[in-house]
Amino acid sequence: MTAHWLVKSEPDAFSWEQQMAVGVEPWTGVRNAQAANNLRAMRAGDLAFFYHSNEGREIVGVVEVAREAYPDPTEETGRWPCVDMRALRPVPQPVTLAAIKAEPRLEGLALVRQSRLSVVPVSEAHWAVLSEMAGL
Repeated sequence: MTAHWLVKSEPDAFSWEQQMAVGVEPWTGVRNAQAANNLRAMRAGDLAFFYHSNEGREIVGVVEVAREAYPDPTEETGRWPCVDMRALRPVPQPVTLAAIKAEPRLEGLALVRQSRLSVVPVSEAHWAVLSEMAGL
């Protein structure tokens, strides 16, 4: 069964446009234990929303886990994992954080509950609502 996620990136560090240009890219730089555990739980084929944090604060695309967790090459201890993400498609209608917070069906969404985490799970029900809002 495919699991669903939401991964955040600051557009000035790594944007959706860059993800689309490279196709498959290691999702590196996660240094929070809970977010790292979420990366370790990802399986090849799982889908994730690509969310621009700080600037934009909106879902802008969909990516797929192309390679499961392995040691993050940007960190020398081997403690922190990364996964490879493959760009699938932009969303027809970006979904803003304000729209997410205003949608009662998204109550309990980890993006809102645990706003500091860069990698969060998304339930099947929340994935369906977000997909609808994004025009997918």
